[in-house]
Amino acid sequence: MGRALLKFSGKMKYLRLTRQQLEELHQEFINFLATQSITGEEWEKLKKEKPEVAEEELDVFSDLIWEGVLSKVKFLENISAQQMHLFHTEEKEMKLISVKVMNPDVDLTTKEGFSWFRKNYQSDFVEYLTASKAYSADKNLDKFNLIKQGAVITKGELYQWFDNLIG
Repeated sequence: MGRALLKFSGKMKYLRLTRQQLEELHQEFINFLATQSITGEEWEKLKKEKPEVAEEELDVFSDLIWEGVLSKVKFLENISAQQMHLFHTEEKEMKLISVKVMNPDVDLTTKEGFSWFRKNYQSDFVEYLTASKAYSADKNLDKFNLIKQGAVITKGELYQWFDNLIG
């Protein structure tokens, strides 16, 4: 093993992919190891003899995958019982449409609650707010932090619908 492995600072930028995600990305991981001239046989040996190095490889690979995914994210949604935070991650800034339902009997995370909302989105029980925010020095980390807080990546249909409605 006289080759240089990818430089690893010892601290992950994002989160390690789950076992299931790693299994789904099996071919990509094989390709990743190949870029570092690590064969399947050497990988097995590395896992047994130097598990900490194998762990670092998984972390580096996870960060690379996250970096690729996050760079393509255009829309994020975080929907809770009474609120929706819809994000459009543009080039220079993030735009937010925030929707708040002031009816404690409505839960937007349920089919019934969302159905109520669709019928009453113009009522006094629904409040809208829009905002823009510049990114920090690391745009992808900003997106990742929203995901860590419960946001999911979407195609942006809800954001675009509201943008047309209130825009």
